[in-house]
Amino acid sequence: MPKVFISRRISQEAIDLLRPHAEVTAWQKEEAPSRQELFQHIADKEGLIVWLDKVDAEFLNHAPKVKVIAHRAAGFDNIDVEEATRRGIMVCNAPRGVIEATADFAFGLMLASARKMVEAINATSRGEWKIWDPMAVPYLGDDVHHKTLGIIGMGRIGSEVARRARGFSMKVIYYDIVRNPHEAELGAEYIPDLATLLREADFVTIHVPLNKETRHIIGAKELACMKPTAILINTSRGGTVDQKALYQALKERRIQAAAIDVTEEEPIAPDDPLLSLDNIIISPHIAGGSKRARLEMDLLAAENVVAALKGDPIPSCVNCHLLK
Repeated sequence: MPKVFISRRISQEAIDLLRPHAEVTAWQKEEAPSRQELFQHIADKEGLIVWLDKVDAEFLNHAPKVKVIAHRAAGFDNIDVEEATRRGIMVCNAPRGVIEATADFAFGLMLASARKMVEAINATSRGEWKIWDPMAVPYLGDDVHHKTLGIIGMGRIGSEVARRARGFSMKVIYYDIVRNPHEAELGAEYIPDLATLLREADFVTIHVPLNKETRHIIGAKELACMKPTAILINTSRGGTVDQKALYQALKERRIQAAAIDVTEEEPIAPDDPLLSLDNIIISPHIAGGSKRARLEMDLLAAENVVAALKGDPIPSCVNCHLLK
């Protein structure tokens, strides 16, 4: 029976799905395994289920028997897919469930930032709510409805955000390297130039994978294109935004605010200057972390491994078309 290693705690349902098909070893500790601990566990495994672990050439050198690597997330920028493909290793991701959950969260960040929810709630917790003042300027936020939403990346998650925006009567514009064939159904207008989208949008939300082309897709030049009243939302990957440039733009009030679920370094360093600002919301990479979404991702990762080990079609493989 083939052997499978799971590098982080996972839903029991996923383990139960795997066990009839493989000998399963699952990491059960709350803290992540060290690099050396990973190397010890993967030495004799044919299948791996990982989460955020850096899978590079060194990692693969310690896994000479591996046939399939399944990532428990939609993104897979932590995996050197090119190197895995060169070695004939199947790489899988798990977008099921996370799509709707991330779209919900992105919209939640948009609402929270626009309406200054976090500042107002924190002030109440500190006992600063003394009277009811309908003109309490610090907490007078902006409307979301009937505003212009700019979506960078109109894939599955971006499309779900567009659907939610229709309920708020928003004008939706989007930029992508490929036009979405369902743009009319989504009520979205294609903008072929990123700078134009940034100039027109009241809210900009990022939904692209992290790769060489999208790293720092939002930098100082792009932030300078945005309205001073605009709000930036990021639930994709921290590396899509130049964090230093974002800090400067927020500090100098060149854009109104930002609400991000991802940072370039995770967890974000306690002394990161972004944490000193009062016009940013930073959540700890939980956009795709609803209970249902987490279970769906775990199950899909397990399904990917089972299918690969059995030689069946894989539900979600990112490089199978490149393998002979």
